[in-house]
Amino acid sequence: MAFIFKFPDLGEGLSEGKLLEWYVTEGQTINENDPLAKVETDKVVADIPSPRGGKILRLHGKVDQVINVGDTFVEIDDGSGDTNQADEASAAESTEVVEPGFGVVGNIEVATGNDVMPAGKEGRNSAVNSSKKVKATPVARKLARDLRVDINQAQGTGPGGRVTKDDVQRLAASATRIEAPAASASQQSAQQMPVYSPRPVQQGGIEEQPLSQLRKTIAARMLAAKTTIPHATTFEEVEISRLVQLRNDQRERYAQMGIRLSYMPFIAKAIATALRRHPVLNCRLDLDGGKVVYHNYVNLGVAVDTPDGLIVPVIRGADQLSIRELALAIQDLAARARERRITLDELRGGTFSITNYGAIAGIYGAPIINAPESAILGVGRILDQAVVKDGEVVAGKVLPLSLAIDHRIIDGGDASRFLREVMQLLADPMSMFLD
Repeated sequence: MAFIFKFPDLGEGLSEGKLLEWYVTEGQTINENDPLAKVETDKVVADIPSPRGGKILRLHGKVDQVINVGDTFVEIDDGSGDTNQADEASAAESTEVVEPGFGVVGNIEVATGNDVMPAGKEGRNSAVNSSKKVKATPVARKLARDLRVDINQAQGTGPGGRVTKDDVQRLAASATRIEAPAASASQQSAQQMPVYSPRPVQQGGIEEQPLSQLRKTIAARMLAAKTTIPHATTFEEVEISRLVQLRNDQRERYAQMGIRLSYMPFIAKAIATALRRHPVLNCRLDLDGGKVVYHNYVNLGVAVDTPDGLIVPVIRGADQLSIRELALAIQDLAARARERRITLDELRGGTFSITNYGAIAGIYGAPIINAPESAILGVGRILDQAVVKDGEVVAGKVLPLSLAIDHRIIDGGDASRFLREVMQLLADPMSMFLD
């Protein structure tokens, strides 16, 4: 008898996933909970375990194919009927036992090892075969095949020496560099003045790639946030010379604990402390229920820039953590988010978010609220500026801040009072107590 396993819901509201790799083949015997395939959802790269043991009769779906939740995924002879009949059921689908959405929410094992999709983007195809197979991202292998270059000749610059899309492009450019044709001597002598003359050139054309599951989700969430939430943004500057000095004094001590001390733990601590005193910034609007839900805890989302797109892991109970604990949490979550090893639970339940665009380049911005939250703080690049202290102009360190609020439930006065307290804590960091 054929046991029909349908593609499960891997997360709240998930409607589809992209098949990255089959771990099994038709005719193979497996045990219950053996991994069947690797898939990419809007948040994670995850292995799909088998709900039963038995013989694989048929696999439905090809690599790179997007599969909808509820579609037939795998047919398994689980031994509950005659083997010959089960084989016939595979071909004729005469007798089926349908598994209604074998859910694995909260029990996902994120794929690890060399085949994890690390800092890749979209697509997954084989590249040129070679006896020496380098580690590469799926999009890099697809691009190498399209450009007809040997990916094994590329120098990998990605995590763990993996070959990335940029590495393949550099390899292709070095192999196909085109020289412009030189003018003849007679043509040069005939020219009395510089004249533009079109010459044959090779144009690169365009490149198309399907949207990844993560990028689809980002696009949908950003559109929904901007079209349904009336954003109001307040911009401020705070002089943080004391914070800069404190961080410099503590960096070596933290480094001995294996922690790279940045400014983010201090900013996170200031936000979490201020949120406890200004709960209107730590709430969400429930329009259907006609109410505002206030949180008696602070779950701080920290936006992480990854090669696949923006991911916002959540530090739970941030208001209860020390500077050291916040630094460790930020370091760990950011590293695993970039490697796509973050779990679904670590992406849920945020009550307020922070985004640090100043780490790359940027002074001010208008960050988009991470719904259903009601506010987000953007942090810009620290500037060396002249400031006035005790009536004198001196050199100072200025941190730009951008606070975006949901103006339906947060007024300008509430936002300003919250931001003022954050600024006071950052200007006098010793009040946040190092441990």
